[in-house]
Amino acid sequence: FNTDGTKMFVAGATGDDVGEYALTIGFDVSTASFTDAFSVVAQEIVPLSLAFSTDGTKMYVVGNASDTVFEYTLSTGFDVSTASYTQGFSVAAQDSNPRGLAFNTDGTKMFVAGYTGKDINEYTLATGFNVSTASFVDSFNVSAQDTSPSGVAFNTNGTKMFVIGQTDDDVNEYVLTTGFDVSTASFVSVFSISAQET
Repeated sequence: FNTDGTKMFVAGATGDDVGEYALTIGFDVSTASFTDAFSVVAQEIVPLSLAFSTDGTKMYVVGNASDTVFEYTLSTGFDVSTASYTQGFSVAAQDSNPRGLAFNTDGTKMFVAGYTGKDINEYTLATGFNVSTASFVDSFNVSAQDTSPSGVAFNTNGTKMFVIGQTDDDVNEYVLTTGFDVSTASFVSVFSISAQET
């Protein structure tokens, strides 16, 4: 979503694109309508997750065909019709099946959910939201909670991390004693979504 919830974005693994939707009431998906789609097939044929910079002028897509985080520039923030490909950063050395993607608020930290390694991989970016400056820092194994992590998200200050698991159909919550530092993470609780999605 964008910051006020009036835009929603979905990574389409079949259509190889990012779908954009407008919400007349922020964060109320019942008011959503399709706006546009941006194809990423030239870079990734199985896009599985996406993220934006805070102002929406950068978009990032990760998928398990290329094992790469692809960066796009948007001339108008949160408008995928204005997107153009910039560069990519391979995460294959950490995981051959990346499924989820998240950044901290200033873009100096990037996180990738590794389906194969059953972990969350942390990267530092010397220049915020510039993936060419990324370097691997650490990883946090989540296999005790789920052996197929497929998505990752954080609260605003990075003291809470949430990982969605494909094996147990649940959302696992972790607390981080140092914000956005996965080495300080510990498991807190779990919420099953199996009644809605298996």
